[in-house]
Amino acid sequence: MPRLSDLPAPSSPDCVLDHAGILTVLPHRHPFLFVDRLLEFEEGKRAVGLKLASFGEPHFTGHFPSDPVMPGVLQIEALAQVATILILLSIPGLDSKRPAFVGIEKARFRAAVRPGDVLRLEVELLSWRRGMGTAVGKILVDGRTACEAEILATMV
Repeated sequence: MPRLSDLPAPSSPDCVLDHAGILTVLPHRHPFLFVDRLLEFEEGKRAVGLKLASFGEPHFTGHFPSDPVMPGVLQIEALAQVATILILLSIPGLDSKRPAFVGIEKARFRAAVRPGDVLRLEVELLSWRRGMGTAVGKILVDGRTACEAEILATMV
């Protein structure tokens, strides 16, 4: 995996990685890519991503037609994708690996995420030992916590 400094410069000065850079790091693709930009990055410590919840996303069509809400499991997935970027850009030797959930702890959903919302995805890496990582993350919408969880993952 390349280091952050090896990736193409983002198209916008207000981010660390834009869409093109994220596609270089993450194996996920549309419609299962839930990070639009990486706003902040501290190697081995924390990362902050951005997700724009679009009316055109397929899950909003059926969840729920008269009151669209982003499913909680997809909110957790968005946090996990930021955690994956943090791990892949921080830990050497993971070039041919992809992320896999091991567990989700302490998940709480405090507010609905709706089309048009801007999600700030804040993730902190708590530990990385023997190929297993623990991260804590939260989603903020308009400065309020919408979701928080502890994520356990490995690279396979």
